[in-house]
Amino acid sequence: MSNSINEASIKKLKLLFTVVDRQKGEFYADVISQFDVNFQMILSGRGTATSEIIELLDLNPHKAVILSVLREDKVESVIHALEDRFKTVKNGAGIAFAVPFSSVIGVNLYRFFSDNRPQ
Repeated sequence: MSNSINEASIKKLKLLFTVVDRQKGEFYADVISQFDVNFQMILSGRGTATSEIIELLDLNPHKAVILSVLREDKVESVIHALEDRFKTVKNGAGIAFAVPFSSVIGVNLYRFFSDNRPQ
């Protein structure tokens, strides 16, 4: 089998950022993984509000930032699933946005990220 990828089968990739309360990070990573996402990373984050505002509002500044690489054609479905969970899960609010993943070096890495591995 050739290492090249048929141009017709190339799918653009996006990097999805999902920011939620730290305690909900694994839950939302599981929601995203249901869409055949092969790579996710959960990082710790901290809110951008000043400490006075956080103390005044009694907000927990600790966040989970989930980075997910997925095919462009799956982004809309993932965003809709996240929006639904943000509205229905108790204390489950968050934000999610996707940006273009402009380049990947290596056919096998691209196949892994795009879930386009040979069967």
